[in-house]
Amino acid sequence: MADIFTVVADSARRDILRILLERYIPSGEVRGELSVSDIVGHLGLSQPTVSKHLKVLREAGLVTVREDGQHRFYRLEYSPLEEIEDWLIPFLSVDFDQAVKDADHEADAGLKDEQRAFASAIGKAFADASQMSHVVKDATAKKWRRNV
Repeated sequence: MADIFTVVADSARRDILRILLERYIPSGEVRGELSVSDIVGHLGLSQPTVSKHLKVLREAGLVTVREDGQHRFYRLEYSPLEEIEDWLIPFLSVDFDQAVKDADHEADAGLKDEQRAFASAIGKAFADASQMSHVVKDATAKKWRRNV
């Protein structure tokens, strides 16, 4: 698992994967392939740099290569990315809205009475000013606490 994360940690390799994903065809048709020169053209990196990144991606099993004479054509290999997806799913299923509410409640409980009154007075002043209504809509409780 760590090897795949190390490989995709590099932004140039993520860009290569993104470009190959745009061409990805699950059936494995040739249209899903890009040559090294096509990838160089998309990224604007040097050919040796792109080749170095493609080698790392190939060794990690994230791309496959087809040789045709002196040309190399690369295609995305999606299955190792499923490993990353499987690892991420538990984190994505967390109820983040509830976690934010809980954190806000804990922060509110930690405010002193004087700070709470001051924050309330500021909030009321902005709410009463119709020309400032957009500020109230965009502001978050977290931002106000930092400024108090």
